[in-house]
Amino acid sequence: IAMAATRNVMRAVRVFEFGGPEVLKLQSDVLIPDPKENQVLIKVHACGVNPVETYIRSGNYARKPALPYTPGSDVAGVIEGVGEQVTAFKKGDRVFTTGTISGGYADYAVAAANRVFPLSDKLDFRQGAAIGIPYFTAYRALFQKGRAKAGESVLVHGASGGVGIAACQIARACGLKVLGTAGTEEGMNMVLRNGAHQAFNHREANYIDKIKEYTGMEGVDIIIEMLSNINLATDLQLLSCAGRVMVVGCRGPIEINPRDTMSKESSIIGVSLFLATEEERHECATALLDGIEAGWLKPTVGSEYPLEEVVKAHKDIICSSGARGKMVLLP
Repeated sequence: IAMAATRNVMRAVRVFEFGGPEVLKLQSDVLIPDPKENQVLIKVHACGVNPVETYIRSGNYARKPALPYTPGSDVAGVIEGVGEQVTAFKKGDRVFTTGTISGGYADYAVAAANRVFPLSDKLDFRQGAAIGIPYFTAYRALFQKGRAKAGESVLVHGASGGVGIAACQIARACGLKVLGTAGTEEGMNMVLRNGAHQAFNHREANYIDKIKEYTGMEGVDIIIEMLSNINLATDLQLLSCAGRVMVVGCRGPIEINPRDTMSKESSIIGVSLFLATEEERHECATALLDGIEAGWLKPTVGSEYPLEEVVKAHKDIICSSGARGKMVLLP
């Protein structure tokens, strides 16, 4: 009887109150969820950690899940079971997700079937866990909101992180001139390996001048901005006529001069994957699955943590000296 009793429980990270990283509690007696209609149950092999999950956990984000909850949306693993009406997947299929219902920081996760995609044999589970939010966000920022066209130039600020690497790979594959910034030599090399034509160190005092020198009078057409609370005012100086800053990440307010948008008729556009329609999600998925097949979509995995070290992972993703690929949890 004891065996039967333990079989339907799993380990999962639970948040009972909003706050710092220490509110993440790993529990070993959480019931394995059942997939309902149009849902699948996934045995989690890896789960991506995204900065947005730290903002939600802190309670300072626009969206607040009902407590208690398990964080995590980008999992990769194997289908363990399917609910009614699910025909696209069967037990044993390798998959990745762009969202979960029960939370991804766990041994098992339930997801809606329309948020689950086949994981190519070309990628391992850690790479699969690095696709979801980063690649879908990068594609949305570049094309659905940024209206990027082949031949245009894009500057990816913070290009060595998950979204940054995704943006470099996608932009390069689609014929854009790609510039990227990173905070370390290692990060800059990673940016160049992942599609950037040129990399700049954003810790150098004069790096903005170097970008201006490189782009000449034209400026850049699109800036993918991960830290707009630091860079937005300068971004407006770097844009071309009709250029646009895509706000992907922000950690606080900033003062800008709106006149800087008038002189170039430039735009500041916010990006939120959460607001994407089903059609837009389908468009993202189609483009990215094509990229995996073609071979240019290859996620770079950075720091890896066991579930037991989830608190450290949440500290490191915000406080690390420089991103080097996508952070993942390994249950």
